[in-house]
Amino acid sequence: MSKKSLIFLSVVLSSFYGRPWTMEQRTELFKREQKWGLNTYLYAPKDDYKHRMYWRDLYSAEEAEQLIALISAAKEHDVDFVYAISPGLDITFSNPKEVASLKRKLDQVREFGCRSFSLLFDDIETEMCPADKQAFSSFAHAQVAVTNEVYQHLGDPHTFLFCPTDYCAAFCRPSVSQSSYLHTVGEKLLPGIDVLWTGPKVVSHHISVESIEEVSSVLKRAPVIWDNIHANDYDPQRLFLGPYKDRPTELIPKLKGVLTNPNCEFYPNFVAIHTLATWCKATADGGQRDVEMSDEEQDLSYCPHKALTFALTDWLQEFLSTDQPGGARHPPARLKKESSDEEPMQTDMGEITYVPGPGENPLYTAEPLTLADLNLLSELFYLPYEHGPTARTMLQELDWLKNHRQAAAVETDKTAEWHSKAQRFDKMCDAVVQMFNRLSNAPNRRILYDLYNYICDIKSGVGLARAYVKTLGGRGPSAQLTNEDPEPWGFRGGLSGEFQRMLPCHGNRDLFRHPPMTAVYSIRPYCPEDKMEVQRIFREMQKPEAQPQLISDGLSAGETLPSPQCGLMLEDEMGVCGFALGLTDAKSAAAKIQRAVSDSVLEDFPSLVTMQLLPRVTDPTPAKGMITSLLSSIRSCGSKGVFFELRQSDKRMLNFYTKLGSFKPITMAGLPQDVIAMGTRL
Repeated sequence: MSKKSLIFLSVVLSSFYGRPWTMEQRTELFKREQKWGLNTYLYAPKDDYKHRMYWRDLYSAEEAEQLIALISAAKEHDVDFVYAISPGLDITFSNPKEVASLKRKLDQVREFGCRSFSLLFDDIETEMCPADKQAFSSFAHAQVAVTNEVYQHLGDPHTFLFCPTDYCAAFCRPSVSQSSYLHTVGEKLLPGIDVLWTGPKVVSHHISVESIEEVSSVLKRAPVIWDNIHANDYDPQRLFLGPYKDRPTELIPKLKGVLTNPNCEFYPNFVAIHTLATWCKATADGGQRDVEMSDEEQDLSYCPHKALTFALTDWLQEFLSTDQPGGARHPPARLKKESSDEEPMQTDMGEITYVPGPGENPLYTAEPLTLADLNLLSELFYLPYEHGPTARTMLQELDWLKNHRQAAAVETDKTAEWHSKAQRFDKMCDAVVQMFNRLSNAPNRRILYDLYNYICDIKSGVGLARAYVKTLGGRGPSAQLTNEDPEPWGFRGGLSGEFQRMLPCHGNRDLFRHPPMTAVYSIRPYCPEDKMEVQRIFREMQKPEAQPQLISDGLSAGETLPSPQCGLMLEDEMGVCGFALGLTDAKSAAAKIQRAVSDSVLEDFPSLVTMQLLPRVTDPTPAKGMITSLLSSIRSCGSKGVFFELRQSDKRMLNFYTKLGSFKPITMAGLPQDVIAMGTRL
């Protein structure tokens, strides 16, 4: 067996869709690879148009100079530079001129000093043109024939990688073991050519030993894993700063290598590449290990959590570095003044330090970034299939606070727990804000600029959740969340987001999942245009026989408008199906129907509420949400109690309020027969 076949390829790949990395960034990458023990770089930027779209075109003199410099920089740091080309968009495999163009292009790159190559046939149409159908029995035969010819033309290159069109198990029909495409590749591809494989899916959650043994058997060689676990080019709102994980170190002796296709942004890839390097250094000792590696005892050779801490510790030093372009500068040395007739230009000479006087604002001092900040950052932007521990905890706490929001509106056995959890959630939100502030003041601006859009976005989302919880607890203005015309940062914008929210499956792949509801309801603020809908529901819910009048009938009939921020409308797929309205001062409504309500009752319960739901609303959850939000709004207005009236014949609403538990019967003089009153303190 040759020495070449024994080399385990540990590769960083630039093959994402987006702005390619700069020459300076790639050179910095080579230094890191050398320092961390990685040995290969695969050049395959999808947006280098001569790599993919115009693959036939030779490089210009200026482009050649850049590639030569890049290849030389890789050699200088003991990194094998693999040049990849993607002719699959429009190549005619059976045309000798096309194959000659491919050879000519790779010959040019070989003249630049490159000794390793790759042919990529990923993400292309599988239908062959008529000419190719006459020449080849299958798409796989066409690809293999051209690949073998190019490989032989290059004269046994140092490394040669082939990316199949069916590069993951999900693409194989009917399965990996029965895929005619993969069997053709395995049987016909020359032995010196290595095959790239992404695992069960394009972005694989887990890659098991068993799955690799299966595909190795079909390909008749150990694959090179093309790992997209940190790739983010498919979603501009995601960034992945978690460790390399869910790949057991038992895989290492069963693979030819592993390459990572990381985030589009260069500087945030520190963790992805650093932890991959730690994983590649692990030595399997033959013990049984869990594929998930969810705790450190399950893989004695590699612990994702320790690898992450190791990476973040090193990354912190990069953040604090001041010798980066755009980073903080030390004050310049004082210059000797030259005699001149001109007024000198005002510059910062570091000579004057402002000292605030008594009673004045102290100078702002930026707090230094900490390892805890980077750990929080990583947990907020973890991995495609899981959030970090802090992110999971925040989602769980918010979900509990939302589902038990009635405990914040009225006194229950869970009120103390609710406030305790709300305080804990607020502290976690504050930690995110402080992390954002310290990151924003970090000396290394290049890293910050790659992260800035992401950390701004999470800060905004956390801020909205924090305000919502404060509103539920009566400590914030409800108008911020129920405003009919909010500021743009108060809602998730963008056409793509609106398309997704209209789809029935939207949200069912959230990492933090909620149990499905029997129907989809939405609660929104009441607006003046809803008056007719309120009247319609009120009429539909009226019984034909004469009924005693309620104080709230004026609200339900549209004769009295609800107090500001004290109206909510319920909608389902068919339209408006319910409402909840409130008056912070019930005196005027009682006076309209000439109902005398004692001062003692109005002192304890000064506000009035009413709610109506059409019979098709069978799920009590939206009704609970409306009444809880309404009570929070009324309490925010300074009220200390609310009441409502119900006809005893309205068994449905009577049962709802009774089960709600927070409303109790109250004694009111002058109530009509068949009418009861219930109230709750806020």
